[in-house]
Amino acid sequence: MLPARVGHVSSAPVKCQGIKTKLVPFILGSLAWDEGRAGRWIEPFCGSCVVALNLAPQRALLADSNRHIIELYRGIQSGAITPAVVRAHLVEEGKRLARDGAAYYNRVRERFNESGEPLDFLFLNRSCFNGLIRFNKDGAFNVPFGHKPLRFSSAYVSKVANQVAWAAGRFAGRDWEFVVADWQDTLHRAAAEDFVYADPPYVGRHADYFNGWTSEDAMKLAHAVGDLPCGYAVSMWLENRYRRNEHVDRDWPGSEVRQWRHHYFIGSTEDLRNDMTEALIIRRGYVAATGDLAGRGRERRPESTQLRLSLTSGPDQ
Repeated sequence: MLPARVGHVSSAPVKCQGIKTKLVPFILGSLAWDEGRAGRWIEPFCGSCVVALNLAPQRALLADSNRHIIELYRGIQSGAITPAVVRAHLVEEGKRLARDGAAYYNRVRERFNESGEPLDFLFLNRSCFNGLIRFNKDGAFNVPFGHKPLRFSSAYVSKVANQVAWAAGRFAGRDWEFVVADWQDTLHRAAAEDFVYADPPYVGRHADYFNGWTSEDAMKLAHAVGDLPCGYAVSMWLENRYRRNEHVDRDWPGSEVRQWRHHYFIGSTEDLRNDMTEALIIRRGYVAATGDLAGRGRERRPESTQLRLSLTSGPDQ
C-alpha cells in the first residue's frame, strides 16, 4: 500500500495550524507498509485528517483530544452533516457575517462555546484569524475574527461543501473509527499489523491548538512510540534559519529521518513566516526505498539521514 504516489492532494474540510496538505506526497512517498487484511492506519493526533483522507486506507483509527474535530467528522461519516447542510448553514451565517462583521462572529463564537455545535465550529474555523484552532484553559474557542466579513462568497461556500462531499466519499465503504482520546490511550490500541502516523504539536513552536504540550510530553511520546509493536512515522520540525530542534536529536537516536523543506505559514507577520525543514522520523524497516515523490513544486527533494548529535543553536524566532 505504501509508498504511494499522490498526484493530486485534496484539501480537508477542517483547517488548522501545521496542517500537512503540502507534505502529503512527501509523507506517503516516504513510508513502506502493507495494511493487508487486518492492518489499521492509526493517528493519535488526527487534526484535519488530511493525510488519512488522501491515503484512504480500508481501516483507520483516527483520534484527537479535541472533541470538536471528532464530532464534525463523525457527523460527516454518519450522514448527519451533508454538503447540502453545510452549504445552507454557511450561506445563512455568511449573510449575517457580511452584515454585522466581527460582532456577529463573536456572537457565533459565544454560541459555539455554549453548545459545541459542529456546524458553528466549521463556520468559526473558516472565518477566524489565519485558520487557527485554539482554545483557552477553560476549553473555550478564543481565536479572533479574521477581518473578512465577505468571507463566505458563493465560490467559497461551494469549495467547503465540496470538501465535505469528498471526505464523505472517502469514508464510504471503509472501516474508520473516530474517537476522542488521549494519545497514550490511542497508542495502546496499536497491533503488530498496524501503522501509526503521529503529528503531535511541535515542541518549541507554540503551535498547540487544544492542550498544552511540553518537552516532557514530547519525550514521553518518543519513548511510547519507540515501544510500539508496529511501524510508525512521526512528523516534527527539524530546523529553520535560527536554530535546530534538539528534541529530534536527543529523543530519537538511531531513527531514520527524511527531510523536506517548505515555507511555514504560522506567524502573526510575514517576517515570522520562514522556510522550515520538516523531519519525518520513521521506524527502520518501514522506510520507502526511493522516496520518489510526485508534485514536488518548489520544495526540495527529500533527504534520508541518520540523526546527527551535533546541534546548532540561535535565537528563537
